[in-house]
Amino acid sequence: MAIIAPSILSADFANLQRDVEMINNSSADWFHVDVMDGVFVPNISFGFPVIKAIKKYAKKPLDVHLMIVRPEQYILQFKDAGADLLSVHIEACPHLHRTIQEIKNAGMQAGVAINPHTNISLLEDIIADIDLVCMMSVNPGFGGQKFIENTFQKIDNLKDMIIRRNSSAKIEIDGGVDLKNAAALISAGADVLVAGNTVFSSSDPVATIKQLKAF
Repeated sequence: MAIIAPSILSADFANLQRDVEMINNSSADWFHVDVMDGVFVPNISFGFPVIKAIKKYAKKPLDVHLMIVRPEQYILQFKDAGADLLSVHIEACPHLHRTIQEIKNAGMQAGVAINPHTNISLLEDIIADIDLVCMMSVNPGFGGQKFIENTFQKIDNLKDMIIRRNSSAKIEIDGGVDLKNAAALISAGADVLVAGNTVFSSSDPVATIKQLKAF
């Protein structure tokens, strides 16, 4: 059964506590928290005060996805803000292995995020050291984008690598996940589905999360 991680970026920020408690009371497993700096991606989301506010009410793990340059400078601050799992982009980390070790040394699980155009083969030397691959299935920066179909081939390739390297890393799909493609993604090998607009634009988010969880 897949892990469902609603993306808080699509929540109603005027009613953030309400939406956090809705996820608490749903069958979702994690909170997915997208941090964007306006430099690595063409959008700005939120920082430490908002993450701390989410953590105050969240009863499930915070899966924090950093779409920022120089993420290694902020590892301890994200730990202090409440991150349970911290993912950094391979494209933003010239010293990826060191950054992963620093995340783990801080007491968090460590993930690597990868953009749609980046080849999976670049994960070969880090896959055995990480807990998660956050595979972007849209171009990062904005919610509500169309799913990139080549993601299915990348899942297949990544699954082979994980087995070959005896890795325990989970495959997380982030972007364009909906009720139409969720079952196929899980069948292809996805372990974690991030869902933003699909959940928060629903007239019944709890029921939508339940549907995603049932695939």
